Amino acid sequence: MIYKFRSKASGDVIMLGPHGDLLLTLIGREPAPQGIIEPDAMAAALSALRAAAAENASTPGGEVEGETPVGLRQRLWPMIDLLERSLAAREPVVWGV
Repeated sequence: MIYKFRSKASGDVIMLGPHGDLLLTLIGREPAPQGIIEPDAMAAALSALRAAAAENASTPGGEVEGETPVGLRQRLWPMIDLLERSLAAREPVVWGV
């Protein structure tokens, strides 16, 4: 599955299924094909994602010898930016609709 997170406040953020599942789990949501993050829940989601990004853990799988794996911080940054812009504009973030 591919997640396409959308908001009127910014461009879309597209993630492959395992990474989108992880992101949703980090913010306390069950991975689901459709959903919404309301502006009132964004501060908590941002806090959770920033804490996870600060740990800078790498995500498993897809590693190629001689290449640096993409860290969790790099994977979460676009969503953190989307949530910040959406919170400032008081616009929800939706996916799967």
